[in-house]
Amino acid sequence: MNTGTETGIRPETAPATSEFGPLYAEVQQFYARQMQLFDSFEAEAWAATFTADAVFDVPTLPEPVRGRAGLQANVRRNRQAEEATGDRLRHWIGMLDVRPAPDGTLRTRAYAQVHLTPRGGEPRLYRMCVMEDTLVRAESGWQVARRLVTRDDLR
Repeated sequence: MNTGTETGIRPETAPATSEFGPLYAEVQQFYARQMQLFDSFEAEAWAATFTADAVFDVPTLPEPVRGRAGLQANVRRNRQAEEATGDRLRHWIGMLDVRPAPDGTLRTRAYAQVHLTPRGGEPRLYRMCVMEDTLVRAESGWQVARRLVTRDDLR
């Protein structure tokens, strides 16, 4: 039985529902905006949703990306790949779990689906991932300090 300790998420740390609803909605909106920026190749705006020293660790890259300049470069590479192949990727975040930490950060864990639509073809589920973030509050709203993405097919 999985108790959640593998991911650091423990059932007893769940916040009270009456205090939690507005925060949860705010985090959902953050991810909706962030993923649409990413899929629209808005490199600067997407990178601004991360802290200046953020770490972005995904298995599709040879090493973690550090900082906003690296994040922007990653989005630009994605745009070039789409232009070359005609394949469109869309990211869908769901089953979001949000856990406030004592230091004021949020620990989130969500399923991330990546859908691929080839030019002239039918869309399909391309990747199924788990996304674990540490979010920090900034003047502009929430920002990702660290993102770890794992893929189900690479376990």
